Amino acid sequence: MGYRTVVMYIEIGCFVVCVAGWILVCSTQLIDIWTWSEVSSVVLTAANYYSNLWKDCVSDSTGASDCKGIPSMLALNWDIHMCRALIITSIILAFFGSILVLVGMKCTKIGGSEITNAKVTFAGGMNYLIGGMCAMVAFSYYANKIISEFQNPNYVEQKFEIGVGVFIGWGGSTLLIAGGLIYSILAGREAFKSRPEKYPITEYPAYTFVPSRKSYASSARTEITGTRKSRSSSGSRNSSISVISSSTRKTGSKAYV
Repeated sequence: MGYRTVVMYIEIGCFVVCVAGWILVCSTQLIDIWTWSEVSSVVLTAANYYSNLWKDCVSDSTGASDCKGIPSMLALNWDIHMCRALIITSIILAFFGSILVLVGMKCTKIGGSEITNAKVTFAGGMNYLIGGMCAMVAFSYYANKIISEFQNPNYVEQKFEIGVGVFIGWGGSTLLIAGGLIYSILAGREAFKSRPEKYPITEYPAYTFVPSRKSYASSARTEITGTRKSRSSSGSRNSSISVISSSTRKTGSKAYV
């Protein structure tokens, strides 16, 4: 099994994980039980109070329930607005991350070259990762607020506990973070791998040499000195040859006498 096939199967598995996490985060907006509290009375009836980011509900042991939406948006605390904004941002980022990943995965063959597809997949993985972190911050802050109010002895109002919606949100956020992190690592290695730097070959312009008067004079001087040296060398050679010939003549004449 080649490297490309292994990466393709990992991308498919991460896509399933991220889509499942996105669905879980979206489902938390439909779940009413983010916080809940049970109040029992002397009579055989009990009232359950539960709420989420959008409404407050109450139900009794007979099964009757009544929910009331939050009447004023501006009257809410800043932390509720922050949790809403973070969760909606997470849902939007995960949605666009799914589209980018579908375009850039190796099994779809929709994009262009391998490096381009890897960059698109890396962008989708970053969307998943950032969306999962936004959702995790929102759910963790909301749960921390519930725990701090429950454990505070000076808090005299009704105390609540963590509901099922927060736990589902934690699970969905974890899946988004895990899938986005794997996507970012795999696609980032392929898209931004280090390459040897290729230095461009610099081409210098061709210069033409135009001789000046000084160059003509210097060339003439060099030619004159060269001819003088050649003449002197030829004269010395001739003199040496004449000396040698005269000496040979003298020795020859003496030998005949």
